[in-house]
Amino acid sequence: MNTIAPPDQTVHAAAHALSDAQAKPVGALGRLEELAAWVAACQGECPPRPLTDVRVVVFAGDHDVAAAGVSAYPAEVTPAMVHGILAGRAGVNALARSVGATVSVYDLGVRSLQGVPDAVRRFHVGPARAIHVEDALTPDELERALAAGDTIAAEAVEAGAQLLIAGDLGIGNTTPAAALVAASLDLRGADVAGRGTGLDDESLARKAALLDEALSRVGDRAIDPRQRLAALGSADIAAAVGFMTGAVRRGVPLVVDGLIASAEAVLADELVPGARYWMVAGHRSTEPGCALAQMHLGLEPILDLGMRLGEGSGAVLSVGVLNAAIAALREVALLSEI
Repeated sequence: MNTIAPPDQTVHAAAHALSDAQAKPVGALGRLEELAAWVAACQGECPPRPLTDVRVVVFAGDHDVAAAGVSAYPAEVTPAMVHGILAGRAGVNALARSVGATVSVYDLGVRSLQGVPDAVRRFHVGPARAIHVEDALTPDELERALAAGDTIAAEAVEAGAQLLIAGDLGIGNTTPAAALVAASLDLRGADVAGRGTGLDDESLARKAALLDEALSRVGDRAIDPRQRLAALGSADIAAAVGFMTGAVRRGVPLVVDGLIASAEAVLADELVPGARYWMVAGHRSTEPGCALAQMHLGLEPILDLGMRLGEGSGAVLSVGVLNAAIAALREVALLSEI
């Protein structure tokens, strides 16, 4: 595992010094000052440039575990939502437009998807097998998915992306994400099971039991992050992990969304130690595993609005806050100038 250096700490200190010298009480802008310093450190310049090229990449896939009753919606919703994103009519599209971000979607494991551009399916691996019965991915499928995510990140960075967001799409995907958080943090199903798309109490209990079954099946193999990801993840989740590691290795920061992205961030930080320092949590979802994963990474969410949509939507909303932080550092006069 290759450790990655953190964002430029000299620039980080310079950004705080600039903020302290501005015409305001020291620390008066609260966390905005730290966020501006983080962006500056990631960019390696102070003050930082405005975030004018923010890209959301949604990773889509089917999860066979959904057939076990862990979702309130049928699997057919997944391909329908891919089309919704392509048409610009999904929740993430609307929110992204409000902050000037762009959205793309890739099918890593949707079982049946017709009438989409070839580019959407060029990294297709296949649906994730039911994690309480067998490993979600073979070792080959895992490596293909990780490589796909890295390629997608490389292309975005080459095209000028300043900030990247991994979005998720797939009925049943909170179950493998919760399993990954539990396995990563040595927890049990009841600790991480959430209501996902809206489970009732009986279904929530079933989900927690299924998570325990999956964790017991995998056992000590979960110690290794790659084996954990293959056994309990999916192609779409693995691709997002590859996307995150690909971004930070190329010096581009990430905004982490809710449960799915937070689970992916935990894996990314294990595969590339230090990756967490290139991340900020855009929001905290209502899923219990989200808060646990973010606390493990030391990430404090920018927003907490009770959201649980996925797609990268909560992370997108935080971009406006980041740009406000940058504007304050760039535009507020120095006290010595007044």
